[in-house]
Amino acid sequence: MNKAFLSYKKNKEIPVITIPGSKSESNRLLILKAIFPNLTIKNLSNSDDTISLEKGLKSLKCTIDVHHAGTAMRFLTAYFASKNNSEITLTGSKRMQERPIKVLVDALRNLGADINYVNKEGFPPIRIKGKNLIQNSVTIKASVSSQYISALMLIAPSLPNGLIIRLDGEITSVPYIEMTLELLKKTGVSGNFKSNIITIQPTKTIEDIIINIESDWSSVSYYYSLVALSEGGSIKLKNYSENSLQGDSEIVSIYKELGVETLFDATDNSIQLIKTKPSVKTLQLNLNKTPDIAQTIAVTCFGLGMSCYLNGLKTLKIKETDRLEALKTELEKLGANVEISEDSLTLFSFKKINKDIEIETYQDHRMAMAFAPLALKTSLLIKNPEVVTKSYTSFWEDFQKAGIYSQLK
Repeated sequence: MNKAFLSYKKNKEIPVITIPGSKSESNRLLILKAIFPNLTIKNLSNSDDTISLEKGLKSLKCTIDVHHAGTAMRFLTAYFASKNNSEITLTGSKRMQERPIKVLVDALRNLGADINYVNKEGFPPIRIKGKNLIQNSVTIKASVSSQYISALMLIAPSLPNGLIIRLDGEITSVPYIEMTLELLKKTGVSGNFKSNIITIQPTKTIEDIIINIESDWSSVSYYYSLVALSEGGSIKLKNYSENSLQGDSEIVSIYKELGVETLFDATDNSIQLIKTKPSVKTLQLNLNKTPDIAQTIAVTCFGLGMSCYLNGLKTLKIKETDRLEALKTELEKLGANVEISEDSLTLFSFKKINKDIEIETYQDHRMAMAFAPLALKTSLLIKNPEVVTKSYTSFWEDFQKAGIYSQLK
């Protein structure tokens, strides 16, 4: 088992970093490219998740193993279910086979899909026989992962009669649904999202189009944390827009409270992060719309000696690991006092950070990256540091530019 010992060395100059393209945008656009081959994608993410999805779309094998890639599992399920005459078995890692997929399978079956479970009801592996799905209306719980809903939206233009998706209840992660709709519109597909109803029109062809993918806002969160925990640091990051499709761009306003100012420069599509003073002593947030940055925020608050209350985190329990339990365990190793519920985390203020702690990553990329900025505050080791490749292949190289050095032990 590899471990990365982290150390910090302050840079004399402001580091300039270009983070790879958004994993969320990349994965959605790959499905659309499979439907509309004349779509050209630039700045595609090089993350393990995106590579897994791209390989799955191109695979000629009867069984496709997506390993840990949850987005690939969900998007490929919908794609192959709607691809006439295809016959495929989708499987994944042990953890993937513990992550539920019943909500999506039920919705696709209601549209006429032929999907069966290989082992345990409601979980991968699944066997899919692709069909023309002529039903054009489905209802799905709005509180489920937005990836289920996006999976249905992405195949909608390829269905003979398009698709109307009715969302029942309070919606989770609205920004990701809006991102999917905007990418559909960019390609030339007509659709709208009003009053819990998503309508996507059938589309046989689109005009030739090139889409450049913005850098990933979830990944930039670790640099916000780094600047917040610094004594007066600044970092410049390229390929970011003030009018982003990515919901995690909400981090700009969140970290303003935690002592990081964001300066946008439209001349070169960059942002500069500048250390200021936190404007709150206790941070209270509902992260229902941005659950992927919850770990980063919790660790930042810990490093600042602040208390925080984060809720809207129900989906964290079915990610690569149970992220709420994982956060509680690892933060408490460092000296924190943490309470969790089914959808919330409470961190109480404290005085001392423990040294030389080994952070378990639980095969979860965001655990490794969220804890890395704490190297500014204490000495620590990250277990299985290579897990970051799931979403951000060059993370350790880029973090070194920002002053955090990782030495494998």
